[in-house]
Amino acid sequence: MAGKIFLNGKWVDRADAVISVFDHGLLYGDGVFEGIRSYGGRIFRLAGHIERLYDSARAIRLTIPYDPAALSGHVKASVRENALKDAYIRLVVTRGVGDLGLDPDKCPTPSVFIIAGTIALYPREYYEKGLDIVTVPTRRNVPEALNGRIKSLNYLNNILAKIEGKLAGCVEALMLTDSGFVCECTGDNIFGIRHGRLFTPPTYLGALKGITRDVVMGLAGSRGLKVEEVPFTRHELFTAEEVFLTGTAAEIVPVTKIDGRPIGSGAPGVHTRGLMAEFEKLVHREGEDAYAV
Repeated sequence: MAGKIFLNGKWVDRADAVISVFDHGLLYGDGVFEGIRSYGGRIFRLAGHIERLYDSARAIRLTIPYDPAALSGHVKASVRENALKDAYIRLVVTRGVGDLGLDPDKCPTPSVFIIAGTIALYPREYYEKGLDIVTVPTRRNVPEALNGRIKSLNYLNNILAKIEGKLAGCVEALMLTDSGFVCECTGDNIFGIRHGRLFTPPTYLGALKGITRDVVMGLAGSRGLKVEEVPFTRHELFTAEEVFLTGTAAEIVPVTKIDGRPIGSGAPGVHTRGLMAEFEKLVHREGEDAYAV
């Protein structure tokens, strides 16, 4: 559990890490965030996460009150301040304190906080045996309303889908677009494999451009897999040889059943297990040293 938290330029104890009830991040979900991982004290793909954060902020006309280098330094410091090696880091920028109206221009000073702790999104057995997911009625927000490449604080769309998935007895749920194409899960990107082809939904359908998603697409070539970002329906998942999810917190987790239908052999496939092993090696080989000051 996090001990020291970076909050608007200061390091404070967990109990003192509070923001105003008038912060628009709380009132309206008006802000952006990143989830970042540290492995052995080395922060994985920090530059990519920082770039995505600034892109999200620009898209909603939110000015982050630090330059990227300074903010990266604070992320690294969050690992040191909490004496962590393997960590999950949550970096959040809100619109800041305003009034009860929507007008973002009435929030003069954004709030920035960084929490560094630990996370285990799924039990180990899911990585070994795979997990079941279910398609839920709640559709993914259309990009024309809220672009999925903006990693905003407003996750109600995903939370509603998560509720429906859990009511159906699954810890993760599959979300479709308004046209019925596969988009993503509530917190993870989704991939399928068939006939040497690795396929995943394109981001223009509303899927997040995930950091782990990009890493896996890069690793796939070494396994002789042809990578395609294409629209597809559940049929392609039902008939896939392998399916898996990716995310910063989840890493790579196999899916062995969708809507009651076994995927492939009903066990994690050889390519999925191979990508999991290569990913584990990569995250311990790369990264920016949080303790090098």
